[in-house]
Amino acid sequence: MLRIEIIANHSVEENILEALAKEQVGKYYTKIPSVWGVGGCGPRMGDSVWPEENFALIIWCEEAEAKGIKLAVESVKEKFPGEGIKLFGMPGA
Repeated sequence: MLRIEIIANHSVEENILEALAKEQVGKYYTKIPSVWGVGGCGPRMGDSVWPEENFALIIWCEEAEAKGIKLAVESVKEKFPGEGIKLFGMPGA
């Protein structure tokens, strides 16, 4: 099992979910609707100075599904290169 985390701006949330559905992966996930932090694309703090927010999806899956998730996320990153879409994967229990 792998733990996959997708962290991205709310502006591409629908695009990511559509791309996952198109690849038929990521059907089961946990969504954290408001995620704040600072990454390579700048702060996302949900306040008056840095009003944008990110969201996060956490998906537990097998290696084959993880490959499909990676393809889905890469397709959205190509369309929106400045949105700070990040994909992380780590081995699980």
